[in-house]
Amino acid sequence: MHSKDGVETLVGEITAILPAYNEEVSIGSIVLRTREYADRVIVVDDGSLDRTAEVAALAGAQVLRHEMNLGKGAALKTGFSLLNGDAVIVTIDTDGQHDPADIPRLVRPILRGEADMVNGSRYLNGNKRDTPIYRRMGQKVLDVATNIGCGLSVTDTQSGFRAFAGPTKGIFRFEQKGLAIESEMLADAASAGLRIKEVEIGVRYDVNCSSENPVVHGLRVLINVLQDMQLRKPLICFTIPGLAMAAAGILMGLEFLQAFAHGGSLQYGLALIMILLVLLGSFLALTGMVLHILSRVMHEFKRELMAQGRQNKEAD
Repeated sequence: MHSKDGVETLVGEITAILPAYNEEVSIGSIVLRTREYADRVIVVDDGSLDRTAEVAALAGAQVLRHEMNLGKGAALKTGFSLLNGDAVIVTIDTDGQHDPADIPRLVRPILRGEADMVNGSRYLNGNKRDTPIYRRMGQKVLDVATNIGCGLSVTDTQSGFRAFAGPTKGIFRFEQKGLAIESEMLADAASAGLRIKEVEIGVRYDVNCSSENPVVHGLRVLINVLQDMQLRKPLICFTIPGLAMAAAGILMGLEFLQAFAHGGSLQYGLALIMILLVLLGSFLALTGMVLHILSRVMHEFKRELMAQGRQNKEAD
């Protein structure tokens, strides 16, 4: 395909997936601009109550429609299910925040074989001055939680503007139906051992964005990230707290024995608490170790599948 404004010609089919919900005001222009940089544009209308699907079709997009609103994760799953794994995949939000002209910058590392997934970042080279402070503070919390859970160092974990190598499409679960899908996809990519790269993108905050309260949205995403972390980072979630709990019980026991040896009375309540702490802490620590081993086995299995997929593609 060809790009504009002196950007080098990019070789490789590019498919853009645009999840949309009640975006009839912006969807037409987004589709038209995206078509300048993508060979195929798919709009997944997630049960919109307005003319989103009609306007997207008039603008030249292939339109799929959910009868009811299922969430962004479900919309992306529908779009990904259409692809055969050959084309480079680009996901872009349809509220007008993202500029489709950044697509060539996103797909370039993939077409050059330098990455399997590229994350468009608003903060790669520092904070954007026009980012509302309340929004950036919330995003920073989600960035830290997501990175700890995934073992990554991504600067913009909640970005919806991303590119993926075609063969990666099968590694994503799409279990999160809402906006927590951004963190989940990073977790899946990290688990599969994908080569992840970030590039800087522009963003606009003067457009009509999500109608959901940002605090409610942030808390919901954070809860989902922490829940997902239980399986992906069991040593952090189970083993470390378990060892701390068991150590506290042992320390209580030593103090109890020392006091009893010096003639103190036998305190059955404290002894019971000590025993419970040691037993529960040991159980949590052992649970974390077992889950960690299972997680590593699954991680290696996915990594081998991805490596086999790349080898098959090179052989073809």
